[in-house]
Parts: sequence; C-alpha cells; structure tokens
Amino acid sequence: MSATDWWQRGIIYHIYPRSFQDSNADGVGDLAGIRRRLDYLGWLGVDALWISPIYPSPMTDFGYDVSDYCDIDPLFGTLAEFDALVKAVKARGLKLVLDLVPNHTSDRHPWFVESRTNRHNAKRDWYIWRDPGPGGGAPNNWLSNFGGSAWEFDRATGQYFYHAFLKEQPDLNWRNREVRDAIYDVMRFWLERGVDGFRVDVIWHLMKDAGFRDNPPNPAYQQGRPEIERLLQLHSADQPEVHGVIAEMRRLIERYPGRVLIGEIYLPLDRLVRYYGEDLSGAHLPFNFQLIQAGWNARTLASMIKEYEAALPNGGWPNWVLGNHDQHRVATRIGPQQARVAAMLLLTLRGTPTLYYGDEIGMEDVPIPTGSARDPWQLREPGLGVGRDPQRTPMQWDDSANAGFTTGTPWLPLSSNYAKCNVEKLAASEGSILRLYRDLIDLRHRFPALSTGGFRLLTEGGDILAYERFDENECFEVYLNLSREVQRLDEKVSSRAPPEKRTLMLSTHGRRESDFHAPRRSLEGGEGVIYKMRR
Repeated sequence: MSATDWWQRGIIYHIYPRSFQDSNADGVGDLAGIRRRLDYLGWLGVDALWISPIYPSPMTDFGYDVSDYCDIDPLFGTLAEFDALVKAVKARGLKLVLDLVPNHTSDRHPWFVESRTNRHNAKRDWYIWRDPGPGGGAPNNWLSNFGGSAWEFDRATGQYFYHAFLKEQPDLNWRNREVRDAIYDVMRFWLERGVDGFRVDVIWHLMKDAGFRDNPPNPAYQQGRPEIERLLQLHSADQPEVHGVIAEMRRLIERYPGRVLIGEIYLPLDRLVRYYGEDLSGAHLPFNFQLIQAGWNARTLASMIKEYEAALPNGGWPNWVLGNHDQHRVATRIGPQQARVAAMLLLTLRGTPTLYYGDEIGMEDVPIPTGSARDPWQLREPGLGVGRDPQRTPMQWDDSANAGFTTGTPWLPLSSNYAKCNVEKLAASEGSILRLYRDLIDLRHRFPALSTGGFRLLTEGGDILAYERFDENECFEVYLNLSREVQRLDEKVSSRAPPEKRTLMLSTHGRRESDFHAPRRSLEGGEGVIYKMRR
C-alpha cells in the first residue's frame, strides 16, 4: 500500500442523493442534479463523492431496501445517466464511490420473492429462515434495529425470516456460497462501469451466530432509549467469520487497481480495528465514527485520538467522519462556533476525512413538523428522538425558492435560514464557514504533511487541543480552543517552537493581514489556528 493512493490523501464528500439537487421538479434529488453540481465540488476541492443507494427500491427505507442491484431507480435516473455521471466525474479528476447494501434486500427483490414460495425452493437458503421457537414464537430474542422483534412469521410456509432492520428488508444468508457469489457479481458490474470503490452498508452485520443463540441483556440499558439497546448484540452481528467474507471482497476489489473498500462499522475501538483484517486483508477504511460519538472537549478528544492511533494495525490507514445521513448534524451537536473548529480538526488530522453534504455551509438539523416524518425508524419508535429526517433535508444552494434545490415541492422541508445559509451567499462571503472549508482543503492539498504526514499530540489536558503534523519538508502546529474563553497558548502547550518561529496560515475566525505576521500568544473562544513552523 503506497502513501500515494488517492483514498489516503483525498477527501470524500458524502451525497445523500434524494437531497442534493433535483433536476426534474419532482422534489427529489437525482443523478442529473448531482452532475449539474460537479463544478461546485471541484471548486470546493474534494477528491471523491460517495453516493448513498440509487438502486431500484420500494423506498421503504429510502433506498436501503434494494429490489435490483444492477440498475438505477427511475426516481434518480437511468443507467445511461449514471454512465454520463461517471464520465463527468472522471473528466474533473474526481472519484466516485457507491453504497453497497449486501446485508439485506427488499422483500420485493426477485431473490426473496422466490425464496418465500416454499421451503424447498432453490433460493430458500439465500435468506435466513427458521422454525418457530419451542413455545411457538420467534426463534430467539434478537431485536430489529428499528424496534420490535427481528423475526417475521410467514404464514404460507410456517417459518420465520430474519430482518435486522425493517420486515421489508430480509437479511441475506452470507453463509451460502451462492449469495456471496451473487453479490460479488454485483460488485463487478459496477466496477466495470467505472466506480472507484464501495462503502459497504452495515458490514459488521453480514455474519450471524450459526447457533442463533439469544443475545444477553444489556445491564446499562435505560428506559427511553431505543429498544435495540435493550440487548447486547453479541450473537446477531460482528461474528468472527465476517472477516473471511471481507477478505474475499478485498481480493475482488484489488483486481481493479486504485479502488477502495470502505466499511460502515459501529463498534468499540478494539473490535473496529479488526476490520482492517489480518495482514491488512480487510477493508481499506473501516469507518471511524468517534468524532460523532465523543464528548466535545479537548481532554476527551486528545485521549480518543491517541488511543485510535495506538490501536491501528501496522500500516493501517486512519480515517475520520464528522457527520452522515444517520447522525445529527455537527452544527447541531456542538453549535455553529465549534462546528468551525471541528472543520479544522477533521481536515488536519492524520487520515482520510469524510465530509457530509451541507456541513461545509453549517447546515443544522431541520425540525420536522408533527405528522410529516418520513424516516421509518422515527415512525416505529416515535418520541425517542431517533428520527433521521432532520439531517437529510435538501442542500441549500441559494436564496431563491426552495433554496435552488427544486422547482417542485421538496420531499423534506428546508431550513428557515436558507436565505442566509446557502452556497451562493457563503461562497462570496470572506470568513464564512464555506470559505473556511475551502481554505482548509486547499491547504491540505498544498502541503502533504497535513494529509499523509506524521502526527504528534502537543496537549493532553486543558481546553486546547494541539498537535503537530510533519513530514521531511514541512512542519505545522494546529491549536483548537474547545472552550468559550480566551486561552493563553504558551501556558497550555508544549510546542517545540517559540512564537516568533510560527507563521499563521489559517484561523477559523478570519484574520487581518497583519495577524499573519505577528506572534500570537492566545486564542479566542472557539478559535482554531494552523501555524507553519519556520526552520
């Protein structure tokens, strides 16, 4: 593995296609809309776009219930439009990563339709069918991630099928060789069409306990939390055999030079890093969601970064994620001011950053009116705050009607602040969060020390998170004030360079020209800075 691999030095931009850009006035984003906005992505400076599922689907879970893996849902366009998008992406020097959903299909997928016809059908074993338990109920106590039992009874055949998510999303049986080969054929189909890799949905779910043992109770469960947390998912996910499956995926990917395999994995650190595989035979990038989940203070973040770096296998490449379509937006979680600090953190840490659409303009969660929820999880467990609609609302492009997203009726409501918080206005505004993101990305590309260089923490306590990024040519120091108060630098940080040896390259607050030539000894509340060390 070379340090020049594009996915190591590059920046991935996550597009939720329903909400990026509509081109045909139906209120839902599409492939033609993404193609229309590629120049924006080029201006921003990202290197790759990852698109959430665009396959044919009944849309019970908005594309994560796939009914055909080798086509495009008419809602988003056609295969011809997909090919045109790939061509346009490549023409701009960008990469395109597709979402792969191999754990489950739609219950309308021809495979499942055939599987449920009778117990002796050739595709029966493609899914997970079990006889009722001793008392006549579900085979075990496994729960759906969206609430309720993970087993659905099929009266026609007298057995239950397993679904880790909705009952309309039956799980495939990855212990069946034919299932594996069928999904690998799907991967080849898209790789041959020019995609640069896959983000594999819920990759840690692919294998289940062969004995279907009950999951143990979670002693830390609290009332008012989602039902899935009532049990520890000891037997329904993260089984040892999953690593052999991922190694097979990796071997397939490596037949196509320059492609990347990314895994969605929500697990504790010690289990997460196993997904790099023995001798790095697993995922190139097991997604690291710690920035989403961690307490937002300097001491916690410093400890987390240190532990992650220490846990990586030899040669394993780190990665960082601030937000995605399943999590509250970063500006909502930590506030608009700290969202700027988070941008500097994301884009200066060692490893591959993934940026969620709209975070670069400071989009926040959008309140969804009562009765207007679309997310199936929210509809199944109302009142728990699990709805994902607020972070999936349309991209805000300008101050025209519907923020330039559509000339129809948007599928989800827009933020009330879109007249001020939009790409057009912020791109023209010196010191805006969008300009900060663009400057950070530019700085990262100009100086390899900030992407593929080494890393050293300078603090492990207090309110300032500070670290050094370096290679044989350059050295940078990053200082992030995670408090609201002014903080003295020289009292808090064990820098190897005195103030007069530092050149200010960028501040989250924006600075006068004179500030870039005078030594700084303090940071304002919620300010982050990058210094270049003079030798």
